[in-house]
This record gives sequence, C-alpha cells and structure tokens, in this order.
Amino acid sequence: MPDLPEQKAHRHPWKKGLPGTRVSCFTSSDRGRRPSWIPLAVTSNFTFLSGASHPEELVQRAAELGHGAVAIADTNTLAGMVRAHLVAKEMGIQLIIGCRLVLQGTPEGEGGGATASSCRGSMPSSFSVLVYPTDFASYGRLCRLLTRGQRRAPKGQCHLTLHDLVTYQEGLLAVLVMPQVLDRPLVEMATGLSGVFDDDRFSVAASWVYGQDDRARLEQVATLSDHLGVPMVAAPDVLYHVPSRRPLHDVLTCIRLGCTLGEAGFALQPNDEAYLQAQEKMHGFFETFPEAVARTMEIARRTAGCNLDQLKYQYPQASCPPGRTTMQHLAALTWQGARARYPQGVPTKVRRQIEHEFQIIDDLGYAPYFLTVHDLVVYARSCDILCQGRGAAANSAVCYCLGVTAVDPDRIDVLFERFVSRERNEPPDIDIDFEHERREEVIQYIYRRYGRDRAALTAEVITYRGRSAVREVGKALGLSRDTLDRLAGNIDGWNPRHLRSAQMRDVGLSPDEPMAGHLARLVAEILGFPRHLSQHVGGFVITRMPLSDLVPIQNAAMEDRTVIEWDKNDIDAMGMLKVDVLGLGMLTCVRKCLAMVNTQMPCTPLRFDTVPPEDPAVYDMVCEADTVGVFQIESRAQMSMLPRLKPRCFYDLVIEVAIVRPGPIQGDMVHPYLRRRDGVEPATYPDEKVRHILGKTLGVPLFQEQAMQLVVAAAGFTPGEADQLRRAIAAWRTRDRVIEAFGEKIINGMTARGYDIDFARRCFEQIKGFSEYGFPESHAASFAQIVYVSAWLKKYHPAAFAAALLNSQPMGFYAPAQIVRDAQDHGVIVRGVDVNHSGWDCSLESAHGHGNANVSALRLGMRLVKGLCRMEAEAVVAAV
Repeated sequence: MPDLPEQKAHRHPWKKGLPGTRVSCFTSSDRGRRPSWIPLAVTSNFTFLSGASHPEELVQRAAELGHGAVAIADTNTLAGMVRAHLVAKEMGIQLIIGCRLVLQGTPEGEGGGATASSCRGSMPSSFSVLVYPTDFASYGRLCRLLTRGQRRAPKGQCHLTLHDLVTYQEGLLAVLVMPQVLDRPLVEMATGLSGVFDDDRFSVAASWVYGQDDRARLEQVATLSDHLGVPMVAAPDVLYHVPSRRPLHDVLTCIRLGCTLGEAGFALQPNDEAYLQAQEKMHGFFETFPEAVARTMEIARRTAGCNLDQLKYQYPQASCPPGRTTMQHLAALTWQGARARYPQGVPTKVRRQIEHEFQIIDDLGYAPYFLTVHDLVVYARSCDILCQGRGAAANSAVCYCLGVTAVDPDRIDVLFERFVSRERNEPPDIDIDFEHERREEVIQYIYRRYGRDRAALTAEVITYRGRSAVREVGKALGLSRDTLDRLAGNIDGWNPRHLRSAQMRDVGLSPDEPMAGHLARLVAEILGFPRHLSQHVGGFVITRMPLSDLVPIQNAAMEDRTVIEWDKNDIDAMGMLKVDVLGLGMLTCVRKCLAMVNTQMPCTPLRFDTVPPEDPAVYDMVCEADTVGVFQIESRAQMSMLPRLKPRCFYDLVIEVAIVRPGPIQGDMVHPYLRRRDGVEPATYPDEKVRHILGKTLGVPLFQEQAMQLVVAAAGFTPGEADQLRRAIAAWRTRDRVIEAFGEKIINGMTARGYDIDFARRCFEQIKGFSEYGFPESHAASFAQIVYVSAWLKKYHPAAFAAALLNSQPMGFYAPAQIVRDAQDHGVIVRGVDVNHSGWDCSLESAHGHGNANVSALRLGMRLVKGLCRMEAEAVVAAV
C-alpha cells in the first residue's frame, strides 16, 4: 500500500478518539453481545453471466441463515429487485435495495464543480462503488443515475462516471469496493469521495477471500479507513447462495469470456467460498474488527426507509373537456359509442354490463387508462391503420363501445372480473393488434404523446432454454461443436431437467463418464437463468411522474426504442399499468385487401366492421377446409379439424380457434366435445348452474373463462380466487404447486355442494389441461372476428386477397408460390412480373380478353423477384 498523506481528524460521529485509532461503534447497551452481520455485496444472476443464483434463492437462503436483512447489489442494474422484494416480503426479512456501480473517471470537459474536482487527479481506470438509497427520493436518484449511464451507452451496457455519482449522491450510502492492490490513485479518489459523501454516508469494504494475504489486506483497509476517517464495513462478495453453485459460476465465467474451463485460468474463483455465509463464520473472519460487522447493521438500519412497497405508480391524467372528470368523459364516450354500435337501441344486457363496469372502473381509478387506449385507437384510425383489441379487453362492454374491440358482448358471456377485479386489485391489461407494417407509427406516437421520460417498453427477460443451455454449457466444458449440435438437436421442449442416457450415447458420450454427469447437472441448473434483457413485443408502461424515478430505462437494440429493466410480471407486482401495442400481419393483409376492393367499388366502400356477417357460402368454404391464407385456420391441424367441427356460425369459429390448442388436447376435451356435437353421446349437466356455464360448449370447459365461472359457481371460489387459479395454471413452473394448492379445494368445494366426486375430479383434470396453453374465450372471439373477415375476402375477392397476402409477406404458413397456386385454383388469372406493368407490390388488372370482364387479374410485383431490393425496383418503374 502506498504511503498515505497526513491523516486528518475524524469527522464522523461513529468514531470518537484520536486519528488513526479504531474505536468500536457499540453503545454501552451493546457491550457483551455481538452484532448481526448483514450481507451487503450480494450479486444475483441478473448481473448476467456473473451471479450464479436467482434473487429469490439468495433472499430465501439469507432468511434461512437468520440474517435480518440482505442487500441485492447487481452491477449497474436493478433488474432483479422486484423478484427479490416479493420473496423478502414472503420470508419476513428486510431487502436492502442496492447496486454495484462500475465507474470511470470524469471525462475531459465534463463539469462537476468543486465536489467533482475533489475526486479528480490521478484517477483509476475503473472502480466499483456499492450504493444503497436511504429513502424513496434517493431511490429515484439512483434510478435516474442508472438511466443516464444506460441511455448514453449501447444496449446492455452502462457508462457511468465519477461525476455522475457525485451528481446523484444525495441520500445514497456508498461503500468503496477495494481492489486486490491498493494504489495511490485509488487512495486519492477515495479521499475525494469521503468529502463528497458527508454525514457518515461513505465506507470502505473489507472482504475475506481465503487468500494467503487476507489478514494483511484487512489491515491495509483498516489503515485506509483510519486515514479517511470513514467506517470499514464487512462486505465480502457473494456470488451464489450455496457452495454447490460454484461449478455453475465457473461455467458462467467461461461463457462470459468465451473460453473453456481449461483456458480460464485465474479468471475462475480460487475456491467455493463466495457463497452466503452464516453469522458465526463472518464473526470469525472479522474477530479483530467488530466495528466492520456492526457497520452492516447500521447500513441496514439507515436503509430501512426505502422499500419497493413505497412505489406509488400514477397513471397520466387524460385530457378532458372543461368541467368533466376523467370518469365522466369516459362515460360520455362509451354511451356515444354504444349508440353507434346499437342504432336500434342498446340491449338491456349490454346496458347493465356497461353500468357494472363503470362502477368497478371508477372505484379502482382506471378511467385514464381506458381513455389512453381509446386515444391510441382514434389515432390509428385517423392514420388509416387497421387495429383490433383482443384478449381480456373483449370481456369488456366498455371496450366494445369505445371501438377498442369488435367483439359484441351481446354475442358472448362477458366475465369482466377476468379483466378487472376489485378483489385482486391488479391493473387491467389491454392488447391491441395493429398492422404489423405500421405498428412503429403508433409506438412513436406514444413516445411523442407522453415523452421518453414517461413512456417506455417493458423488458423481456431472455433465459436459457434446453438447446441454448446445452450448447453454452457444453462449449465451456470443452465439447466439440459437432457433438453439441447433435445433442441439442435431440432435445425436445423447453425444460430438459435431465439429459437421457440414450441422448448421451447418440453423440458418443458415455453416461457413466464424469463429463456427461457434469453436463447433465449444469444444464439442469442453468435452465431459466437470465441471459440478457430484450424488449417486450409491445407492452408500454406510461406514467404521470418521470418513469426513470421508478425504474431505470435503457436503450433497446432497435433505434428509437427505450425499455425499462422490469418485465411484465415485475410491473404487475408493482401495480403498474401496461398497454400492449402488438403487430398482426393479417390486419395488414386485410387493410390492403379492403383498399383494393374499394378501388374497384368506390361507391360502396367496405370496412372491417361492415363485412356482411354470417354468410352461409363463407361457412361452406370453411367446412371444406379451403382456407389457405385464412387467419388462424390455415394450418394442417386446423384444416383437419374443420370438416369434423363443421362451423356454421360465428361462435363455431370461436370454438375452432380455441380447440386446436395443447390445453384442450391435453385435458381430453376435444373428442368429448366432437362426440357430443355429432350426437354420438349426450351432453349432460349435474344442475342448471353448470348448464348455464357449459351449455354452449356441450358440457366441456373449452375456455379459461368457463373454468373460472365453474369454480365460482360449483366450488365456492370468489372471482378473485378464480383469477388466481387462472394465473397459476398458466405458469409451467408452478404446475405442481397448482395441484397441491387448488386441487383439493376444487374437489372438496364441489362435493360439499352436492356434486359427484367423479364430476369434480374430471373438472379439475380438464382445468389442469389449461396449463398446457389454453385460450380464453375473449381471445378466441377477437381472433374469430378476423378469421371470418379474412375468409369472406378470400371467398368473394380471391384476387385481391391473394395480392394482399403477397404484399404482406412474410406471414402465415405458406410461401408465395403456394399462395399463387391456390389463387389459380380459385379461378384467378395470374400474370407474371413484367417491367412494363409491374410495380413493387402485386396489383390487380382488368381481365379483358379472358372471357369475363368482371374478373380481375393478379399482376405479380417485383417484390417476388429474388435478390431485387425495393429501391432498385422503384428505379426500374421510374425509368419505364
């Protein structure tokens, strides 16, 4: 360690005594008992490819060891904090919000005033500081600090300087992480920081790594602590929750560095001691420095005022006419839309449903959310962008009247509690599909409308799955690429918890060899580990206050996109509203098709919502499985089902969309429904309540809403409990817990109400089938609307439909050549690409000379010429 400058008198209240003298921070009441040690430098696997345990595992282990608190301090991120927070609440211990900041010196020319200048001089190239907010205001400053570093860097990186930390330091406790070698630049920088973090907010970290110079380094840190007049804190690095995770940590290190275990050398941990230690072990390490252990308790005490439960999300207020509240404005727009939807008068059923929804929306304060969604739909339609709400929104009569969804609540059984519920008090989630080619226009409108500091996309946590786990782990173990390609190719599904012996032998590995055992165990451990953050397909979080005060914002890989660090489950847990702005290729196709049809028939313009309903000829075509290019029912599985189901009305299409899914198949629902539909077996119901719920599906629960209604009516569940069941069975990770938590309650609830035990068990087995992916009725109804419209266009305008399909590629199951062939089979005259007649897109031409002047010919566009880009094609068109 370099010679230190002249030592200064201690300015901090924790130390009373002469300079250079360590004095215990115990009070008189503390004497005779040891303080608890609090882990402060805990790294989870959200420090990607560094931490080897989930945040949940670390918090749970800390509780098991008797720690009263634990700090998750990932590097330059708060991405795993919500998960840790939820488990900490469940386990009853304090979660200390923390972050490990990797900093560089202040760039040349960047200001900072006297405080920043005091930290300058001969700066280390980079160093780490652990920071902990003491209240929610300082938590907001930490989020803004991380946002600043991430927004100036490429996706996945964070460029922070010492000046940034100085700017946002108010209310933060800081712990300087000491490197292996203490040099003069670090001492000078630490001296400056100790002056910036006044009021006893700065400490230096002491750690124990089981090296031969541990005690010497501990003395050096203590000397630096005395010199600076700041506390020393016991903060060894924690990289995993139990020692058995050390091999996985080694593998993660190799993946990060792009090398094998044999090549990693000193980059690997020297031992397995970087796990969450027990109290007794820490007291043994720091026996001569009890004040370092006590300092961890002090930090825990001072950060107790910062908790994610304090996060108060506020949705932005919508603009309303003068004298109207948001609820009054929503009601006015809804009744205005209802009159347009029902020109002959609003049905009593719908009117009652609207009033019921108004009451819940008003009680929960969600009116601004519905107005925002309405605003997006109005904007899209003003730009001639076709859109359609789907999913849970179709359960809402208000959404139908606002034009968000085209599903008439008078045609389906609405269960609004599937969408919004007082009992569960969770935010609604509206999905809106826009044309996939023009969705970006809507996304950029949201950024303009609310500002980038108040709107951002939700993150998607990309995790290791079967094939990626095998490849990455195998490369780190030194297996050849050919071996890994063959092994990964033999893996089916997401979750290979163990590699079978046969799979090993197929690629030349003996299951009895240690290498095979290591591979199987490490692959099982790494499954579900986060690999990096991506952007959600379209989920937007919008706030009234700056969003960067609640969660850090980073750049997405795509230009002009910004993403928060939390995913859908995180924001649900924090009560933050999300609007899903999704892209759907068939809407692009339908809009282009309607535009071509209306060009041919300008006097009678056709719209998505004015396509003639319930046309028998359309259903005849569908029953014959003549559905190439038709939305959702064009796959081979759907085509094989259509002649068996024989849909003859809109609700039959709803069932068709939902029945060819893993959930109904695994739950043994498909064949009973078909047998009852064909009259082979009768549809029976134990009572009228069950008949009312399952009558439309002949006694078989095909939809999630039916499962929810069934447990409410027959098993005594509340609507909120029923929704918890739906959420639980939708998550594969919790399937076993679902059986244990809900199975007995459902069966006992039904039998207690007089239902037969066999009926109760059969219902529960069918409900479990939804964990293999089953559709809600509302989702199927929204899709069925697009199914019918696309089928109608194919039936009556096959040339325009084929042209629109070709102009909307890539989408669907079929290549352009198959679409062209199908159009020819339907009598469409197809003309090839011609530089004198073709544009970039496929188009329609008069079919004069072919015996039928009313038939349009399909002219193929230059977009179908392989290797020809649009710019070159447009240059050809301009030159002709």
